[in-house]
Amino acid sequence: MPTVLLLRGWRVYFFANESNEPMHVHCRKGSALGKFWILPDTYEIQTAYVRRMTHHEEREIRKILFEHLDEIVIAWAAFQEKR
Repeated sequence: MPTVLLLRGWRVYFFANESNEPMHVHCRKGSALGKFWILPDTYEIQTAYVRRMTHHEEREIRKILFEHLDEIVIAWAAFQEKR
């Protein structure tokens, strides 16, 4: 599970065993967790699911993902190349 970002208590990472799915990240902070689809062509982030995450936490992590979208896209490409 390669970590892409560690920021403000959030860990943003990929799972290695989900090669059939489009670009996405998993996020965790304490017991809050979520999965977000990354759509770089339209510069969008869609929520796949959130668990034990407040609305404030979801807004916070989505903001972090938008701020680091280019970094996430580059990390995803590098991760997929190594697989």
